[in-house]
Amino acid sequence: MTLTRSGFDLAVVGSGSAAFAAAIAATNQGKRVVMVERGTTGGTCVNVGCVPSKALLAVAEARHGARAAARFPGLASVEVPVGFGELIGGKDALVGRLRAEKYTDLADGYGWEIVHGTAVFTGTTEAPALHIALNDGSRRRIEAAHYLIATGSAPWTPPVPGLEEAGYLTSTSAMDLGVLPESMLVVGGNAVGLELAQLFARLGTQVSLIEALDRLAPFEEPEISAAIEDVFAGEGITVHTGATLAAAQRDEHGYTLTARRVDARTELRAASLLIATGRRPVTVGLNLDAVGVKTGERDEVVVDDHLCTTNERIWAAGDVVGGPQFVYVAAAQGTLVADNALAGVGRTLDYTALPRVTFTSPAIAAVGMTDAQAAEAGIRCDCRTLPLHHVPRALANRETLGLVKLVADADTGRVLGVHVVADGAGDIITAATYAIGAGMTVDQLAHTWAPYLTMAEALKLAAQTFTSDVAKLSCCAG
Repeated sequence: MTLTRSGFDLAVVGSGSAAFAAAIAATNQGKRVVMVERGTTGGTCVNVGCVPSKALLAVAEARHGARAAARFPGLASVEVPVGFGELIGGKDALVGRLRAEKYTDLADGYGWEIVHGTAVFTGTTEAPALHIALNDGSRRRIEAAHYLIATGSAPWTPPVPGLEEAGYLTSTSAMDLGVLPESMLVVGGNAVGLELAQLFARLGTQVSLIEALDRLAPFEEPEISAAIEDVFAGEGITVHTGATLAAAQRDEHGYTLTARRVDARTELRAASLLIATGRRPVTVGLNLDAVGVKTGERDEVVVDDHLCTTNERIWAAGDVVGGPQFVYVAAAQGTLVADNALAGVGRTLDYTALPRVTFTSPAIAAVGMTDAQAAEAGIRCDCRTLPLHHVPRALANRETLGLVKLVADADTGRVLGVHVVADGAGDIITAATYAIGAGMTVDQLAHTWAPYLTMAEALKLAAQTFTSDVAKLSCCAG
């Protein structure tokens, strides 16, 4: 396609991971790129998601470690005071530094322009353009050969009577508090809710968590849910599963929530309220209908396997397409868009061995199929679970609450899924990702090299349970 009179090959709306990956790939092809951002450069991950949350989780883990030191003979627990304002200040400094290093400085180095303003599509399906209301009050029109929608997602809140009037924290605003709450109600028991519930509990807040489904981490294996529920119980986090939020109100003493469980109602009180019920794509206000771009039931941009929308000149990547909400997925999709739109390579992505990690402590990690998904696919599966008290490194760490579960094809032995609750679960799952991607069998995994006294050895030991007595497993088993 020939360039428009503005000379841009690619105009990107948004400035997060998908946007930057696409812009880098496009400029590496020698293409001219312009990027439009209405807020802070860098998107969710560096500003209000991965980076700030993991920075604060690391602080909470350090404090918890001091309090839990008595698990080792010869050590005593230490109560570490929390200077919450200083913690938030340190988090903000880290975010600012990484935003500059990983985003704004990169754009300067590669040489594309970031336009600060709000973009709206205008024109027609055949001749789309962007109308920009610049943050300085002026206006600008941008035309390009191709466009990328990379506007990400935002916290979503269920419609609950009284909730909007009462006000609440989200995963974004919770990490900008100036004072540590005395008590907190967290609504949502998936990844974000789990991480933030444990974060605040370990910093000293009395936390209760409400989940509408019948277990925490409801989309993980049941064994994973049971393990993390045990962890939370041990840390004094009160959990209400199978509880639907029915009403909310706030007065000078804090929040009162009404939760419905089957036919019973429960009233819960706390000084603060955090809603962590998921995120939805940000597409409202883009005027996508005018340029023939279709959206779905949750406002996601509808794309094909090549990430092209229903307009052949407009593409979408990252959270806005409604798929897995991981920064590494967004980056891969952004690069793919640049390749497909500007080089016409027709690439797709394979999500079969896509890993995920929830950064609780111990962490939750998984890749591939659950046993239920294997059964739904008509695969006769063989599943084995190895508790961490069979893992030498876990014994040395005196942290044995957790497990590794393998899901395998009963006919071929091929590894279909791996599910972990353990310290270092993310590292274990990376090895599992390679095993699934390579089509390895449990027998091959059981006979691969694994360094002794690492948590990653748990993967090999779990594979050996398909042919061995778990009680006899050791570093010499293989």
